[in-house]
Amino acid sequence: MRIFHGLIAAMLIAVSSMAGEIKVAVAANVQSAFDDLIKAFNKDYPDIKVLPTFGPSGAFATQIKNGAPFDLFLSADTKFPTELYDGGFAVSKPVVYAQGAIVLFSTKGLDLSKGLEILKDPKVVKISIANPNTAPYGRASVEALKNAKVYDAIEKKIVQAENIGQVVAQVVAAADIGFPAKSSFASGKNEYKEGVNWVNVDPALYTPIAQGIIIVKASEKNADAKKFYDFILGEKSKKIFTDFGYLVK
Repeated sequence: MRIFHGLIAAMLIAVSSMAGEIKVAVAANVQSAFDDLIKAFNKDYPDIKVLPTFGPSGAFATQIKNGAPFDLFLSADTKFPTELYDGGFAVSKPVVYAQGAIVLFSTKGLDLSKGLEILKDPKVVKISIANPNTAPYGRASVEALKNAKVYDAIEKKIVQAENIGQVVAQVVAAADIGFPAKSSFASGKNEYKEGVNWVNVDPALYTPIAQGIIIVKASEKNADAKKFYDFILGEKSKKIFTDFGYLVK
């Protein structure tokens, strides 16, 4: 009986050792789509566990430089992953997996049809954007405000969220209006309605938000990481990203 139990234990250990694990640093704007991405990936690779950490891309770049044990990095831009590649921290140059967009969002009954001009309204006291120093979507928000010639008039109203994923929560809790990622709404998985609670920001007002993926150099020989990398750039992921309001090629 002891031999039998020993064989069972050995088999369980063997099966456990076969199960892969991938640690992925993921830009906050991708969080709403990531569960769907993992589910689709696990249909093909049920034994590979994907462990995402969500946050600002600039912070992840710093962490990876300092040895954080990530296998992949899905950034909100190509700037930070390019810096990592140039510094020898990535296997290859970043490849664009999706192009993001920003929207104007409010739960305060504001007339969003006025576009960015609504920000000058005296009723708008707090405007939430992601930190432009660490969040590419925050940079795009500031760029749009400046190109629309409203930044100087509303600069003092701006409050910063740590990352783009926190902008929605900040608007719901305290701010009057904000600039989150379109991916927060385009899937139709929440109660906020286009034209009522959110509208697109004219994409001509900001540089296209091309989002890049890299394999971290320390994981160059991680076959499971390469499988997820290829999946993110594949057709199944493109369909999911499109459903969440991203542009993909």
